[in-house]
Amino acid sequence: MRAARFHRFGEPSVLDVEEVPWPAPKGDEVLIRVHGSSINGTDLNLRGGGLGLLMAGQLPFTPGFDVSGEVAGCGPAVTAYRPGDRVYALLGHGGGGAADYVTVSQARVGLAPDSVDLVTAAAVPLSGLTALQALRGEGHLQHSQDKKRVLVYGASGGIGAFAVQLARIMGAHVTGVARAVKLEYLRELGVDEALSTDELDWNDIGQPWDVILDTPPALKFSAVNHALTPHGVLVSTRGLPTRLSDAAAMLPGAAPRFAAVRTAERGLDLAFLSRLIDRGELKVPVDRVFALADIRAAHEYAEGPEVRGKVVLSLE
Repeated sequence: MRAARFHRFGEPSVLDVEEVPWPAPKGDEVLIRVHGSSINGTDLNLRGGGLGLLMAGQLPFTPGFDVSGEVAGCGPAVTAYRPGDRVYALLGHGGGGAADYVTVSQARVGLAPDSVDLVTAAAVPLSGLTALQALRGEGHLQHSQDKKRVLVYGASGGIGAFAVQLARIMGAHVTGVARAVKLEYLRELGVDEALSTDELDWNDIGQPWDVILDTPPALKFSAVNHALTPHGVLVSTRGLPTRLSDAAAMLPGAAPRFAAVRTAERGLDLAFLSRLIDRGELKVPVDRVFALADIRAAHEYAEGPEVRGKVVLSLE
């Protein structure tokens, strides 16, 4: 079968499509015939060597941390799926999505939405789950008559585009922040207010926000804490706090003002996203689709300044 791999770190040119052995499902694993796999910041960071120490001994590496496709086989302990099911999944730290077939534990799998094709569905798992869990889990955002104020920083990216829509679905007043050329895209997503990163002045913000979701991640808690309500929280996609001000905001004994989302594989959350998509409430924000053979070009585009939403690889 085909798999895109890199044997060393570097520019997109280190990626090659190679022939590799088929995986075989074991235990509670399902074998998925991959139709699509999206490109996430983790893929770009790993390929570029940004997490080189964590990848010692893992080369060659196949990127791709979410997939969509059809179940092609099941391990003996699988109870939830059968061959032919349309599914999507969040893969583990080993990646492997940019390949014709992948095995994954059934706990990481959900039924794909019926209203979109399987290539489009590949854009959902990692970015959609991250946005949902950041807002609902760490930001404590729920449907409420008391409209919360949410700011999404990096709102034109994959996580940001999902977060804008999900916050609106949850009844929040949403401010989206992105580069000036992307503000019209934010309005198409449904923001109540679109702000340019060049024009945003944290010292002159007017009404504060209950949740600031930092998707790149790029914000310092010390720079934005005064832009939060007394019980507001800065939620970052950074796995661990790397700044003293962030860590101090997480100390026990007070309501946390800083939280780091750790995306979890939750079948119920995937099912929730599927329902929203099938009801027409949540749009899957796909920017461009590339063939697996063009994965170098896909990575180059994903790293560029023009991306709006998600970049997806098609293996159909």
